[in-house]
Amino acid sequence: MLLIFVPKLTNRLGYTINVVMRDLLQTEFAITNDANKFLQHHEASLCYGSYRIGGAEVPFIKSCHLLFETVIEEQKCRCFDFDGTPAMFPVFGKDAALPFDVFAAIFFMVSRYEEYLPHRADAHGRFPASESTAFRHGFLQKAVVDRWALLVRDIILRHYPDTVFKPKTFNVVQTIDIDSAYCYRHKGLFRTSMGCLRDGFKRRNPKEVVRRLRVLCCKEADPFDTFDYILEQQAKQQHGDLIFFTLIGDYGLYDKPASYNNYAFRNLIQHLGDFAKVGLHGSYFAGEEADRLSRETERLADILHRPIVRNRFHFLRFTLPNTYRLLVQHDIRHDYSMGFADQPGFRCGTSCEIPFYDLGSDQETPLHIHPLVVMDTTLKSHLGLSTEESKQTIHAIADEVRATNGTFCCLFHNQNLCDDFGWEGWREVYEDTLSYVCRN
Repeated sequence: MLLIFVPKLTNRLGYTINVVMRDLLQTEFAITNDANKFLQHHEASLCYGSYRIGGAEVPFIKSCHLLFETVIEEQKCRCFDFDGTPAMFPVFGKDAALPFDVFAAIFFMVSRYEEYLPHRADAHGRFPASESTAFRHGFLQKAVVDRWALLVRDIILRHYPDTVFKPKTFNVVQTIDIDSAYCYRHKGLFRTSMGCLRDGFKRRNPKEVVRRLRVLCCKEADPFDTFDYILEQQAKQQHGDLIFFTLIGDYGLYDKPASYNNYAFRNLIQHLGDFAKVGLHGSYFAGEEADRLSRETERLADILHRPIVRNRFHFLRFTLPNTYRLLVQHDIRHDYSMGFADQPGFRCGTSCEIPFYDLGSDQETPLHIHPLVVMDTTLKSHLGLSTEESKQTIHAIADEVRATNGTFCCLFHNQNLCDDFGWEGWREVYEDTLSYVCRN
Protein backbone atom coordinates (compact mmCIF):
# COMPACT_ATOMS: atom_id res chain seq x y z
CA MET A 1 0.00 0.00 0.00
CA LEU A 2 1.17 3.51 -0.84
CA LEU A 3 2.01 5.67 2.18
CA ILE A 4 2.01 9.43 1.70
CA PHE A 5 3.87 11.70 4.12
CA VAL A 6 2.65 15.25 4.70
CA PRO A 7 4.06 17.63 7.31
CA LYS A 8 0.56 18.76 8.31
CA LEU A 9 -2.77 17.21 7.39
CA THR A 10 -5.43 19.77 6.51
CA ASN A 11 -8.92 19.31 5.10
CA ARG A 12 -7.82 20.76 1.78
CA LEU A 13 -4.88 18.41 1.54
CA GLY A 14 -6.83 15.34 2.62
CA TYR A 15 -9.55 16.08 0.08
CA THR A 16 -7.06 16.59 -2.75
CA ILE A 17 -5.17 13.39 -2.06
CA ASN A 18 -8.48 11.53 -1.87
CA VAL A 19 -9.53 12.90 -5.26
CA VAL A 20 -6.21 11.95 -6.85
CA MET A 21 -5.57 8.56 -5.27
CA ARG A 22 -9.09 7.33 -4.55
CA ASP A 23 -11.16 8.81 -7.38
CA LEU A 24 -8.77 9.35 -10.30
CA LEU A 25 -5.99 6.78 -9.83
CA GLN A 26 -7.95 4.24 -7.77
CA THR A 27 -5.15 2.86 -5.64
CA GLU A 28 -4.88 1.89 -1.99
CA PHE A 29 -3.13 4.51 0.11
CA ALA A 30 -2.77 6.00 3.56
CA ILE A 31 -1.66 9.43 4.76
CA THR A 32 0.58 10.17 7.73
CA ASN A 33 2.34 13.13 9.30
CA ASP A 34 4.38 10.84 11.56
CA ALA A 35 7.94 10.98 10.19
CA ASN A 36 9.07 7.88 12.11
CA LYS A 37 6.18 5.81 10.79
CA PHE A 38 6.93 6.99 7.26
CA LEU A 39 10.66 6.18 7.50
CA GLN A 40 9.87 2.68 8.79
CA HIS A 41 7.54 1.99 5.86
CA HIS A 42 9.27 -0.30 3.34
CA GLU A 43 6.65 -0.33 0.60
CA ALA A 44 5.61 2.33 -1.91
CA SER A 45 6.00 5.84 -0.48
CA LEU A 46 5.47 9.44 -1.54
CA CYS A 47 6.65 12.56 0.24
CA TYR A 48 4.74 15.83 -0.11
CA GLY A 49 5.71 19.07 1.58
CA SER A 50 8.25 21.86 1.64
CA TYR A 51 11.06 19.49 2.56
CA ARG A 52 11.97 15.91 1.81
CA ILE A 53 12.30 12.98 4.18
CA GLY A 54 13.40 9.51 3.18
CA GLY A 55 16.08 8.36 0.75
CA ALA A 56 16.49 9.07 -2.92
CA GLU A 57 14.23 6.13 -3.71
CA VAL A 58 11.26 8.01 -2.25
CA PRO A 59 9.64 10.38 -4.77
CA PHE A 60 9.22 13.94 -3.50
CA ILE A 61 6.61 16.44 -4.63
CA LYS A 62 7.37 19.90 -3.33
CA SER A 63 4.49 21.98 -2.04
CA CYS A 64 3.55 25.61 -2.10
CA HIS A 65 1.32 27.18 0.54
CA LEU A 66 -2.20 26.65 -0.87
CA LEU A 67 -3.17 23.34 0.73
CA PHE A 68 -1.94 24.38 4.17
CA GLU A 69 -4.13 27.50 4.33
CA THR A 70 -7.76 28.05 5.28
CA VAL A 71 -8.17 31.56 3.87
CA ILE A 72 -9.61 32.31 0.43
CA GLU A 73 -7.58 34.93 -1.37
CA GLU A 74 -6.25 35.84 -4.81
CA GLN A 75 -3.70 33.30 -6.03
CA LYS A 76 -0.67 33.82 -8.24
CA CYS A 77 -1.03 30.67 -10.30
CA ARG A 78 1.73 31.54 -12.80
CA CYS A 79 0.76 29.13 -15.55
CA PHE A 80 3.49 27.63 -17.74
CA ASP A 81 4.14 24.69 -20.03
CA PHE A 82 5.68 21.48 -18.71
CA ASP A 83 6.57 18.92 -21.37
CA GLY A 84 3.51 19.86 -23.42
CA THR A 85 1.15 19.89 -20.43
CA PRO A 86 -0.16 23.12 -18.87
CA ALA A 87 1.03 23.59 -15.29
CA MET A 88 0.61 26.12 -12.50
CA PHE A 89 1.94 26.88 -9.01
CA PRO A 90 5.64 26.49 -9.89
CA VAL A 91 8.05 25.31 -7.18
CA PHE A 92 11.82 25.04 -7.24
CA GLY A 93 13.90 22.27 -5.73
CA LYS A 94 16.54 19.95 -7.10
CA ASP A 95 14.94 16.92 -5.42
CA ALA A 96 11.39 17.69 -6.59
CA ALA A 97 9.89 15.22 -9.06
CA LEU A 98 7.92 18.03 -10.73
CA PRO A 99 8.56 21.76 -11.22
CA PHE A 100 5.08 22.60 -9.91
CA ASP A 101 2.87 21.74 -6.96
CA VAL A 102 0.61 19.27 -8.72
CA PHE A 103 -1.68 18.80 -5.72
CA ALA A 104 -2.22 22.54 -5.30
CA ALA A 105 -2.97 22.84 -9.02
CA ILE A 106 -5.51 20.02 -8.83
CA PHE A 107 -7.19 21.52 -5.77
CA PHE A 108 -7.38 24.95 -7.39
CA MET A 109 -9.23 23.47 -10.37
CA VAL A 110 -11.54 20.89 -8.77
CA SER A 111 -12.58 23.10 -5.84
CA ARG A 112 -13.36 25.91 -8.31
CA TYR A 113 -11.30 28.19 -6.07
CA GLU A 114 -11.43 31.08 -8.51
CA GLU A 115 -15.23 31.11 -8.46
CA TYR A 116 -15.14 32.19 -4.80
CA LEU A 117 -13.07 35.26 -5.70
CA PRO A 118 -14.42 38.55 -7.08
CA HIS A 119 -15.30 38.18 -10.77
CA ARG A 120 -17.53 39.62 -13.46
CA ALA A 121 -20.66 37.52 -13.77
CA ASP A 122 -22.55 37.23 -17.03
CA ALA A 123 -26.09 38.49 -17.70
CA HIS A 124 -27.55 35.50 -15.82
CA GLY A 125 -25.27 35.82 -12.80
CA ARG A 126 -23.07 32.90 -13.85
CA PHE A 127 -19.30 32.55 -13.73
CA PRO A 128 -18.38 32.76 -17.44
CA ALA A 129 -15.61 30.88 -19.19
CA SER A 130 -13.81 34.15 -19.96
CA GLU A 131 -13.17 34.64 -16.23
CA SER A 132 -11.51 31.26 -15.80
CA THR A 133 -7.77 30.66 -15.62
CA ALA A 134 -8.14 27.73 -18.03
CA PHE A 135 -9.74 29.87 -20.73
CA ARG A 136 -7.35 32.81 -20.32
CA HIS A 137 -4.33 30.53 -20.61
CA GLY A 138 -5.72 28.41 -23.42
CA PHE A 139 -6.21 25.02 -21.76
CA LEU A 140 -9.98 24.88 -21.20
CA GLN A 141 -10.18 22.04 -23.74
CA LYS A 142 -7.53 20.03 -21.89
CA ALA A 143 -8.43 17.65 -19.07
CA VAL A 144 -5.50 19.01 -17.08
CA VAL A 145 -6.49 17.51 -13.73
CA ASP A 146 -6.71 14.03 -15.24
CA ARG A 147 -3.36 14.55 -16.95
CA TRP A 148 -1.75 15.82 -13.75
CA ALA A 149 -3.02 12.77 -11.87
CA LEU A 150 -1.36 10.58 -14.51
CA LEU A 151 1.91 12.43 -13.90
CA VAL A 152 1.67 11.50 -10.22
CA ARG A 153 0.95 7.89 -11.16
CA ASP A 154 3.96 7.74 -13.48
CA ILE A 155 6.26 9.18 -10.80
CA ILE A 156 5.16 6.50 -8.35
CA LEU A 157 5.51 3.72 -10.92
CA ARG A 158 9.05 4.80 -11.81
CA HIS A 159 10.06 4.23 -8.20
CA TYR A 160 7.67 1.40 -7.34
CA PRO A 161 6.67 -0.45 -10.54
CA ASP A 162 4.60 -3.01 -8.63
CA THR A 163 2.14 -0.40 -7.32
CA VAL A 164 -1.38 -1.33 -8.42
CA PHE A 165 -3.64 1.28 -9.97
CA LYS A 166 -7.08 0.04 -10.92
CA PRO A 167 -7.50 0.65 -14.66
CA LYS A 168 -10.15 3.17 -15.67
CA THR A 169 -12.24 2.92 -18.81
CA PHE A 170 -13.69 5.58 -21.07
CA ASN A 171 -17.34 6.16 -20.26
CA VAL A 172 -20.25 7.97 -21.92
CA VAL A 173 -23.13 9.76 -20.21
CA GLN A 174 -25.74 11.15 -22.59
CA THR A 175 -27.98 13.75 -20.96
CA ILE A 176 -31.13 15.36 -22.32
CA ASP A 177 -32.55 18.56 -20.84
CA ILE A 178 -36.31 18.89 -21.17
CA ASP A 179 -36.93 22.64 -21.12
CA SER A 180 -40.07 22.31 -23.22
CA ALA A 181 -41.50 18.84 -23.64
CA TYR A 182 -43.99 20.07 -26.23
CA CYS A 183 -44.04 22.84 -28.79
CA TYR A 184 -47.83 23.11 -29.18
CA ARG A 185 -49.63 20.44 -27.18
CA HIS A 186 -50.43 20.27 -23.47
CA LYS A 187 -49.84 23.96 -22.84
CA GLY A 188 -53.24 24.67 -21.31
CA LEU A 189 -56.07 26.74 -22.74
CA PHE A 190 -54.58 30.16 -21.99
CA ARG A 191 -51.08 29.48 -23.39
CA THR A 192 -52.51 27.69 -26.43
CA SER A 193 -54.89 30.58 -27.14
CA MET A 194 -52.10 33.13 -26.78
CA GLY A 195 -49.94 31.09 -29.15
CA CYS A 196 -52.63 31.12 -31.79
CA LEU A 197 -53.11 34.88 -31.36
CA ARG A 198 -49.38 35.45 -31.74
CA ASP A 199 -49.45 33.51 -34.99
CA GLY A 200 -51.96 36.01 -36.30
CA PHE A 201 -50.31 39.17 -34.98
CA LYS A 202 -46.86 38.18 -36.22
CA ARG A 203 -48.27 37.08 -39.59
CA ARG A 204 -46.38 33.85 -39.44
CA ASN A 205 -45.94 31.55 -42.38
CA PRO A 206 -49.34 29.92 -43.06
CA LYS A 207 -47.63 26.54 -43.04
CA GLU A 208 -46.61 27.08 -39.41
CA VAL A 209 -50.15 28.04 -38.47
CA VAL A 210 -51.53 24.96 -40.20
CA ARG A 211 -48.90 22.83 -38.49
CA ARG A 212 -49.91 24.12 -35.05
CA LEU A 213 -53.55 23.31 -35.79
CA ARG A 214 -52.73 19.85 -37.09
CA VAL A 215 -50.68 19.10 -33.98
CA LEU A 216 -53.42 20.38 -31.69
CA CYS A 217 -55.92 18.21 -33.56
CA CYS A 218 -53.63 15.17 -33.10
CA LYS A 219 -53.15 14.78 -36.85
CA GLU A 220 -49.41 15.39 -36.62
CA ALA A 221 -46.77 14.68 -33.98
CA ASP A 222 -45.64 17.56 -31.78
CA PRO A 223 -42.22 18.70 -33.13
CA PHE A 224 -40.60 18.78 -29.68
CA ASP A 225 -41.75 15.25 -28.86
CA THR A 226 -38.49 13.61 -29.91
CA PHE A 227 -38.34 11.21 -26.98
CA ASP A 228 -39.00 7.96 -28.86
CA TYR A 229 -36.29 8.99 -31.31
CA ILE A 230 -33.84 9.59 -28.44
CA LEU A 231 -34.64 6.24 -26.84
CA GLU A 232 -34.18 4.52 -30.22
CA GLN A 233 -30.76 6.09 -30.66
CA GLN A 234 -29.72 5.02 -27.17
CA ALA A 235 -30.89 1.46 -27.87
CA LYS A 236 -28.83 1.36 -31.07
CA GLN A 237 -25.62 2.34 -29.30
CA GLN A 238 -26.15 0.24 -26.15
CA HIS A 239 -23.32 2.06 -24.45
CA GLY A 240 -23.25 4.47 -21.53
CA ASP A 241 -26.00 6.00 -19.46
CA LEU A 242 -28.95 8.12 -20.58
CA ILE A 243 -30.34 10.72 -18.18
CA PHE A 244 -33.28 13.05 -18.74
CA PHE A 245 -33.43 16.25 -16.69
CA THR A 246 -36.94 17.64 -16.67
CA LEU A 247 -37.99 21.20 -15.92
CA ILE A 248 -40.95 21.04 -13.58
CA GLY A 249 -40.99 24.49 -12.02
CA ASP A 250 -43.54 27.25 -12.35
CA TYR A 251 -44.05 29.13 -15.60
CA GLY A 252 -41.94 32.29 -15.76
CA LEU A 253 -39.73 34.54 -17.84
CA TYR A 254 -37.00 31.93 -18.24
CA ASP A 255 -38.95 28.75 -17.50
CA LYS A 256 -41.58 27.48 -19.95
CA PRO A 257 -42.37 23.92 -18.88
CA ALA A 258 -45.60 22.03 -19.28
CA SER A 259 -47.67 22.01 -16.11
CA TYR A 260 -46.59 19.34 -13.66
CA ASN A 261 -50.31 18.57 -13.20
CA ASN A 262 -50.76 17.78 -16.88
CA TYR A 263 -51.66 14.12 -17.27
CA ALA A 264 -49.76 13.62 -20.54
CA PHE A 265 -46.62 15.30 -19.18
CA ARG A 266 -46.68 13.16 -16.04
CA ASN A 267 -47.11 10.04 -18.15
CA LEU A 268 -44.18 11.10 -20.33
CA ILE A 269 -41.88 11.49 -17.30
CA GLN A 270 -42.93 8.10 -15.95
CA HIS A 271 -42.41 6.53 -19.38
CA LEU A 272 -38.90 7.96 -19.64
CA GLY A 273 -38.18 6.72 -16.14
CA ASP A 274 -38.89 3.18 -17.31
CA PHE A 275 -36.06 3.31 -19.87
CA ALA A 276 -33.55 5.81 -18.44
CA LYS A 277 -32.62 7.76 -15.36
CA VAL A 278 -34.59 10.94 -14.66
CA GLY A 279 -33.35 13.92 -12.68
CA LEU A 280 -34.57 17.37 -11.76
CA HIS A 281 -33.89 20.27 -14.10
CA GLY A 282 -33.86 22.91 -11.40
CA SER A 283 -35.55 26.07 -12.64
CA TYR A 284 -33.89 29.45 -13.19
CA PHE A 285 -34.24 30.61 -9.58
CA ALA A 286 -34.22 27.20 -7.86
CA GLY A 287 -30.50 27.40 -7.11
CA GLU A 288 -30.99 30.40 -4.85
CA GLU A 289 -34.44 29.78 -3.35
CA ALA A 290 -34.74 26.80 -1.00
CA ASP A 291 -38.55 26.79 -1.04
CA ARG A 292 -38.64 26.69 -4.83
CA LEU A 293 -36.13 23.84 -4.97
CA SER A 294 -38.18 21.95 -2.37
CA ARG A 295 -41.39 22.31 -4.38
CA GLU A 296 -39.78 21.13 -7.59
CA THR A 297 -38.06 18.17 -5.94
CA GLU A 298 -41.33 17.10 -4.31
CA ARG A 299 -43.24 17.41 -7.59
CA LEU A 300 -40.84 15.17 -9.47
CA ALA A 301 -40.64 12.67 -6.61
CA ASP A 302 -44.44 12.51 -6.56
CA ILE A 303 -44.53 11.72 -10.29
CA LEU A 304 -41.75 9.14 -10.25
CA HIS A 305 -42.56 7.65 -6.83
CA ARG A 306 -38.92 7.68 -5.87
CA PRO A 307 -36.42 10.04 -4.20
CA ILE A 308 -34.75 12.59 -6.47
CA VAL A 309 -30.97 12.36 -6.28
CA ARG A 310 -29.86 14.00 -9.57
CA ASN A 311 -30.06 17.60 -10.71
CA ARG A 312 -28.96 19.96 -13.43
CA PHE A 313 -29.88 23.63 -13.22
CA HIS A 314 -31.65 25.39 -16.06
CA PHE A 315 -29.26 27.76 -17.90
CA LEU A 316 -26.47 26.00 -15.94
CA ARG A 317 -27.18 28.72 -13.42
CA PHE A 318 -25.55 28.23 -10.03
CA THR A 319 -23.16 30.01 -7.68
CA LEU A 320 -20.66 28.53 -5.28
CA PRO A 321 -20.99 27.52 -2.56
CA ASN A 322 -24.59 28.53 -1.81
CA THR A 323 -26.34 26.66 -4.64
CA TYR A 324 -24.55 23.40 -3.94
CA ARG A 325 -25.28 23.76 -0.23
CA LEU A 326 -28.96 23.82 -1.11
CA LEU A 327 -28.58 20.56 -3.03
CA VAL A 328 -26.88 18.93 -0.04
CA GLN A 329 -29.69 20.13 2.24
CA HIS A 330 -32.25 18.57 -0.10
CA ASP A 331 -30.43 15.21 -0.21
CA ILE A 332 -29.59 15.58 -3.88
CA ARG A 333 -26.33 13.70 -4.28
CA HIS A 334 -25.40 14.21 -7.94
CA ASP A 335 -25.22 17.47 -9.88
CA TYR A 336 -24.58 17.74 -13.62
CA SER A 337 -24.40 21.54 -13.94
CA MET A 338 -20.60 21.90 -13.88
CA GLY A 339 -19.93 23.20 -17.36
CA PHE A 340 -19.73 26.57 -19.07
CA ALA A 341 -22.72 27.71 -21.12
CA ASP A 342 -20.52 29.75 -23.46
CA GLN A 343 -17.61 27.36 -24.10
CA PRO A 344 -17.10 23.59 -24.33
CA GLY A 345 -14.37 22.05 -22.24
CA PHE A 346 -13.38 21.14 -18.72
CA ARG A 347 -14.59 23.74 -16.24
CA CYS A 348 -12.97 21.99 -13.29
CA GLY A 349 -10.14 20.39 -15.27
CA THR A 350 -11.54 16.88 -15.22
CA SER A 351 -14.29 14.88 -16.88
CA CYS A 352 -14.52 12.45 -13.95
CA GLU A 353 -16.99 12.41 -11.09
CA ILE A 354 -15.60 14.19 -8.02
CA PRO A 355 -16.99 15.15 -4.60
CA PHE A 356 -17.86 18.80 -4.07
CA TYR A 357 -15.52 20.59 -1.69
CA ASP A 358 -17.18 23.50 0.11
CA LEU A 359 -14.34 25.97 0.24
CA GLY A 360 -16.32 28.32 2.44
CA SER A 361 -16.79 25.77 5.22
CA ASP A 362 -13.52 23.97 4.37
CA GLN A 363 -14.92 20.47 4.05
CA GLU A 364 -15.75 17.72 1.60
CA THR A 365 -19.48 17.16 1.09
CA PRO A 366 -21.65 14.18 0.05
CA LEU A 367 -22.58 15.95 -3.21
CA HIS A 368 -20.87 14.55 -6.30
CA ILE A 369 -20.11 16.70 -9.32
CA HIS A 370 -20.46 15.18 -12.80
CA PRO A 371 -18.68 17.59 -15.17
CA LEU A 372 -20.36 18.53 -18.43
CA VAL A 373 -17.94 18.83 -21.36
CA VAL A 374 -20.11 19.89 -24.31
CA MET A 375 -23.65 21.22 -24.94
CA ASP A 376 -25.58 21.74 -28.16
CA THR A 377 -26.61 25.37 -27.46
CA THR A 378 -23.01 26.27 -26.62
CA LEU A 379 -21.87 25.28 -30.09
CA LYS A 380 -24.74 26.69 -32.11
CA SER A 381 -26.10 29.62 -30.13
CA HIS A 382 -23.06 30.92 -28.25
CA LEU A 383 -20.25 30.11 -30.70
CA GLY A 384 -22.27 30.16 -33.93
CA LEU A 385 -20.69 26.98 -35.26
CA SER A 386 -22.05 25.12 -38.25
CA THR A 387 -23.08 21.50 -37.91
CA GLU A 388 -19.78 20.33 -39.41
CA GLU A 389 -17.76 22.61 -37.13
CA SER A 390 -19.79 21.35 -34.19
CA LYS A 391 -18.98 17.75 -35.07
CA GLN A 392 -15.27 18.55 -35.20
CA THR A 393 -15.40 20.32 -31.84
CA ILE A 394 -17.26 17.42 -30.24
CA HIS A 395 -14.76 14.93 -31.68
CA ALA A 396 -11.83 16.91 -30.26
CA ILE A 397 -13.38 17.03 -26.79
CA ALA A 398 -14.24 13.32 -26.97
CA ASP A 399 -10.68 12.48 -27.99
CA GLU A 400 -9.33 14.34 -24.97
CA VAL A 401 -11.71 12.51 -22.64
CA ARG A 402 -10.81 9.17 -24.21
CA ALA A 403 -7.08 9.90 -23.90
CA THR A 404 -7.46 10.20 -20.14
CA ASN A 405 -10.09 7.44 -19.76
CA GLY A 406 -12.62 9.89 -18.41
CA THR A 407 -16.36 10.34 -18.78
CA PHE A 408 -17.79 12.06 -21.83
CA CYS A 409 -20.89 13.83 -20.51
CA CYS A 410 -22.76 15.66 -23.27
CA LEU A 411 -25.97 17.68 -23.23
CA PHE A 412 -28.61 17.87 -25.94
CA HIS A 413 -32.14 19.30 -25.71
CA ASN A 414 -35.17 17.38 -26.92
CA GLN A 415 -36.52 20.45 -28.76
CA ASN A 416 -33.24 20.95 -30.62
CA LEU A 417 -33.50 17.45 -32.08
CA CYS A 418 -36.66 18.27 -34.03
CA ASP A 419 -34.58 19.25 -37.09
CA ASP A 420 -36.61 22.45 -37.37
CA PHE A 421 -36.90 25.99 -35.99
CA GLY A 422 -33.28 26.77 -36.92
CA TRP A 423 -31.90 23.42 -35.70
CA GLU A 424 -31.88 21.72 -39.07
CA GLY A 425 -29.05 19.19 -39.29
CA TRP A 426 -28.70 18.68 -35.55
CA ARG A 427 -30.11 15.20 -35.55
CA GLU A 428 -27.13 14.35 -37.73
CA VAL A 429 -24.80 16.02 -35.18
CA TYR A 430 -26.46 14.07 -32.37
CA GLU A 431 -26.22 10.73 -34.15
CA ASP A 432 -22.64 11.45 -35.19
CA THR A 433 -21.75 12.23 -31.57
CA LEU A 434 -23.19 8.97 -30.27
CA SER A 435 -21.57 6.98 -33.05
CA TYR A 436 -18.18 8.63 -32.46
CA VAL A 437 -18.06 8.28 -28.69
CA CYS A 438 -19.61 4.81 -28.54
CA ARG A 439 -17.29 3.24 -31.08
CA ASN A 440 -15.06 0.44 -29.84
